[in-house]
Amino acid sequence: MNNNKPILEIENEIVEEFSLFDTWDDKYEYIIDLGKRLPPLENEHKKDENKVRGCQSTVWLVADYKDGRVYFKAESDAVIVKGLISMLIRVLSGHTPDEIINAKLDFINQIGMTSHLAQTRSNGLLSMVKQMKNYALAYKVKNAVV
Repeated sequence: MNNNKPILEIENEIVEEFSLFDTWDDKYEYIIDLGKRLPPLENEHKKDENKVRGCQSTVWLVADYKDGRVYFKAESDAVIVKGLISMLIRVLSGHTPDEIINAKLDFINQIGMTSHLAQTRSNGLLSMVKQMKNYALAYKVKNAVV
């Protein structure tokens, strides 16, 4: 997904979308709906080496590098987590390694996600962000050497 929008603009869109909901029940429903729209991950990617460490749920995350940009695909066995990773993919996928590495991802705090997630889910969210940034860093280093 390369929408050519800057990361900050995508983050602002998500903040705006979340501002339309009055309650956290509605926001959770929206997150679950986002997860349902995430394309399923191919079975060959559902292996131990693609699991995100630090998540209570099982999350598989893979990255591909094409034309100077990193593209992510993921899946989770938990509906809320699937929604969370779908938002991260929406924001980060299709951007350059530097853009991903330098992304502040303030939208997570702006929509109140860190204060409304259980500690284990919050840790898992940070683990997903860390893994995505690690993929970007790896592609940056790999392609700087070539």
